[in-house]
Amino acid sequence: MFVEIDKMGSATSPLNTEKRICTVASNEQPRSGDVVAVRALTESSTYGNIELPSGRLAKINRGDVLLGVLGKRRALKGFVGDVPASIKSGDRLHLLNMGGVIGECTGHHSSLSDAIELEVIGIGCDEIGMPLNIGDNSIEVDDALQTSTPIIVVAGSCMNSGKTVAAIELIRQAANAGLKVAGLKLTGIACLRDTLNMQDHGAFVTASFLDCGLPSTVDCDNLSSVAKSLFNHTGALEPDLIVAELGDGIIGGYGVDQILADEEIKKAIGSLVFCASDYVGVVGGVSTLRSMGIEIDVVAGSVTDSQMGEDFVRTNFGLEAGNARRDGKRLFEIVSKKLKAEAVAA
Repeated sequence: MFVEIDKMGSATSPLNTEKRICTVASNEQPRSGDVVAVRALTESSTYGNIELPSGRLAKINRGDVLLGVLGKRRALKGFVGDVPASIKSGDRLHLLNMGGVIGECTGHHSSLSDAIELEVIGIGCDEIGMPLNIGDNSIEVDDALQTSTPIIVVAGSCMNSGKTVAAIELIRQAANAGLKVAGLKLTGIACLRDTLNMQDHGAFVTASFLDCGLPSTVDCDNLSSVAKSLFNHTGALEPDLIVAELGDGIIGGYGVDQILADEEIKKAIGSLVFCASDYVGVVGGVSTLRSMGIEIDVVAGSVTDSQMGEDFVRTNFGLEAGNARRDGKRLFEIVSKKLKAEAVAA
């Protein structure tokens, strides 16, 4: 059966799918990344938009036919959900994020209204009836890191701690200094917003786990290989610098710790920027990362929005503090100094 789509989620973008899609009625073994056509049964005042493949946001109206992908979410300040054990036309599922990741919602943050309820119309398939999956057109996964491009990693205590602001400011400052910068999003849930933001601030190329066929990095058992693949993919284009953001916190449901525990990746990190929203976040971040054998080079994020926060970081830990909003140039100078020291040591 062919289904006419009103609005396509950006999570489907790796497939470059048309707005008229062939579907089958059921799938007894659905996978993360499988494409699914659904009808919106409800609307939401707090989470009611879908991000299109262009990056533009569109309001979801009751009755809209949407195209998304099955996936999992573990957002501390958002929705939590899973891929259903089986799926068929008429089933009820939920919109888990604005990129069009769809699943069974099992909970949400108190600041949000209920997730938009969806009725399954059909499962996207090819001409012989095989389910379409965004992994069908993805970057090949590598087990070894092959690039020698300097890498800045931006990590944080949790979501909304200032990671994206720091990452795009570092990209902006580097691009303004005449460097070719690549921007990566290594963990999180599929959405183009952050990589498009990186492009808007000077990144000449961007990529994310979505390009490796993942609707989210929840329960991904080869995530360090996915990260290496993204480093290799962008490194092959010969950038002067790679800025990689780790979505969510270093403790959480998106596998950030798996990437940071990889010895090859740890050795390749030229500078680590850690973002926190408060003092306890800084204390926990320093302790957790040191237990993994990783030292923070500069603390950023909203904890540094005031002079008090910067003083706390320097006085209690002897670490540099740099605020991306107030003085991005200084933040970049701190990171650049570390990269130069690494280059000399090598």
